[in-house]
Amino acid sequence: MILKLPMKTILSLANPADVETECLVVVALDQAAPKNGPHKNSAKDKPEISLATSDAAIKDAAKDVIASGEIAGKLAETNLLHKPAKLKAKRLLVIGGGKAKTFTSVELRKLAGTAARFLKPKGIRSFAFVAPEGVLTDSDAVKSIIEGAFVGNFDPDTYKSDRKDQQIDALTVVARGDQARLQQALDEGRIIGESQNFTRELVNEPGNRMTPTMLAERARKMAEEVGLKCEVFGPDKIKELKMGAFWSVAQGSDEPPALIVLRYEPAGAPEKPVLGLVGKGVTFDTGGISIKPADGMEKMKYDMAGGAAMIGAMRGIALLKPKVKVTAIICATENMPSGKAQKPGDVQIAMSGKSIEIINTDAEGRLVLADGLYYARQLGCTHLIDAATLTGAVVVALGYVNAGVFASDDKMYERFTKALAKAGEKFWRMPLDEEYKESIRSGIADIINSGGRWGGAITAAMFLKEFAEDTPWMHLDIAGTAWTEENKPWMAKGPSGIAVRSLVEFARDFAE
Repeated sequence: MILKLPMKTILSLANPADVETECLVVVALDQAAPKNGPHKNSAKDKPEISLATSDAAIKDAAKDVIASGEIAGKLAETNLLHKPAKLKAKRLLVIGGGKAKTFTSVELRKLAGTAARFLKPKGIRSFAFVAPEGVLTDSDAVKSIIEGAFVGNFDPDTYKSDRKDQQIDALTVVARGDQARLQQALDEGRIIGESQNFTRELVNEPGNRMTPTMLAERARKMAEEVGLKCEVFGPDKIKELKMGAFWSVAQGSDEPPALIVLRYEPAGAPEKPVLGLVGKGVTFDTGGISIKPADGMEKMKYDMAGGAAMIGAMRGIALLKPKVKVTAIICATENMPSGKAQKPGDVQIAMSGKSIEIINTDAEGRLVLADGLYYARQLGCTHLIDAATLTGAVVVALGYVNAGVFASDDKMYERFTKALAKAGEKFWRMPLDEEYKESIRSGIADIINSGGRWGGAITAAMFLKEFAEDTPWMHLDIAGTAWTEENKPWMAKGPSGIAVRSLVEFARDFAE
């Protein structure tokens, strides 16, 4: 196995043409106005390509290929020029960013990732990216480039014996503006990008190499490195706390569960609010007695992606140091069928005292989160966010583009939308109408753990709401977006690290 070292990130205020590098990357944008109506995207709509830089030498080096019509400026389109005239760079990569009028930091992240993934197989180990001018603020551009490049530099081939030494070792961002402000943006982008990839590394591990105990150890080691407080509790403490919902899932496995508590308590932060991050950490999910089909079950190593997102977010929060207290709780366990496993029809008593009739043992994520949410409230959290690969129903509703978000508090959701805008992640708000509660009523207990097929993502959220109660709360169902099934130009298939960037930005905004 090849050990991959972290990518170096460098800020340059030099003229782009004077930067000595293996490859200089510049963004090409289509300045033509977006067309609407019946002639939209017709052959007559010729692109009007211009480079997003004021550097005359770069424009001159690319003028012939632009004039030839080879560059259409489509998103992630790549054109590599060798020995560009008047540039100190060995190569010039012109990468399409789509329409200038719709270009945002979301597209820029994708372009940075595309550049990394395009250049790696060619043996190029370092490159310089020219921050586009006139479309974003200079600091937003720098931060987005760094975040996107880290995403693009990740590959999931951890255990291949012939793993190729294909990675970008160093990235230089060439920008104009105040050096201190740009350096801060670069540093922030690096922290967030590394934290997202840290989450992806956790999620990528197979179930035999990422048990609840191993996940807890990775969290503990990370906490030591960044200055977080970390406590890990086992079965005895879980039983002492009367976490009957959590334990009902854990009891079927020979692997002991782990209750992971991470605390960020910066000096000078007010006593309140306290943000609580609760993550589903099911390191492998067979479905229990309600066992899943064999086809595709290997992907259930990803069922701890919500917990991993919370661990990665806590890493980013600790390093960015917002003035707000944050506590993360990750309920880590396996869900296995055995003679000790819970059965459909069993009744379990959650930490809150609510009784739960088990209809389907594969609806286990909401059980571990139920006790995690209640425990977060006991630890003093005033606002709650949970994240989980919770339901296939959310994939039916939203596909693989948007993750689902459920919110009991409008003001909290509004703040989250601001974080989404900064992070560039896609979530869609789903309803929490009281009528859905009828679907989780039990004839023998307080509630059932599965409301059936119809509105499954919503009834799962309604179940969780029973344990958040009146505390402002949001639920992130990331089942459709926690991993990608196909390679994209800017991201390898596999774990995505969804929600890490948004959670970090939310915590930073929450501190204000």
